[in-house]
Amino acid sequence: MEQLRQAIIDAANAAGKIISSYFQGVFTVESKDGKNNLVTEVDNHSEKVIIDIIKERFPGHSIISEEVGEMIQDSEYQWIIDPIDGTVNFAHGIPICCVSIGLRHQGKMLMGVVYNPLMNEFFFAERGKGAFLNGEPIRVSAKQDFKTACLVTGFPYKWPETKEHPIKVFERMILQGLPVRRLGSAAIDLCWVACGRFDGFWEYNLNSWDVAAGYLIVREAGGRISNFDGSETTVFDKETLATNGHIHEAMLRVINNKE
Repeated sequence: MEQLRQAIIDAANAAGKIISSYFQGVFTVESKDGKNNLVTEVDNHSEKVIIDIIKERFPGHSIISEEVGEMIQDSEYQWIIDPIDGTVNFAHGIPICCVSIGLRHQGKMLMGVVYNPLMNEFFFAERGKGAFLNGEPIRVSAKQDFKTACLVTGFPYKWPETKEHPIKVFERMILQGLPVRRLGSAAIDLCWVACGRFDGFWEYNLNSWDVAAGYLIVREAGGRISNFDGSETTVFDKETLATNGHIHEAMLRVINNKE
């Protein structure tokens, strides 16, 4: 277990150095699917150093990564990588971005790291052992009154085919007078719920690499994550609601227009 823990930490630190070295510098930027869904050469460089570390130490493990896709092996271990979550922020010199690395074992999240080197914030969780920020234990907020909650959300590049349009859900939240922020990095959103800065987060159409590490960090910090119907979610689902637990049912009612 110590070797796995050291590998995920080393990979995140190595990627973090690359992100820091390029930040507000000169690098190429391209569009993927949609003109504002960006990828930079820094994403690719960060991804390569992470994958190289994993392959060197655990050549038989499977990998899912945002830019290269799936590298499937016959293994109980699966690494899920986002080399830069918040690429649009990074490309515009906004320091709200991070590297996110999750590790699954036999279908369950085992470890997760979300590292924003630009703000010197290193979030880490291991299943059953708690969640940490820069080595110190973190917990979700104790807020119980939904009407005074502070929330965060994001909007997908491709709108989901749902009966409730995401903008309508957002409208219902803000019409209740709730402060709702949009940071542009789902991984950081989840971690900021985990450490109590936000009381709740919801978003449609996220990918596994966006949420894998943050998913575990929230749960290990005492939070709750579900689909929008309240059912148990996995890192591969397309609906993500993460809260401190206390306001979860209230957020579900607003999302589903049950108020």
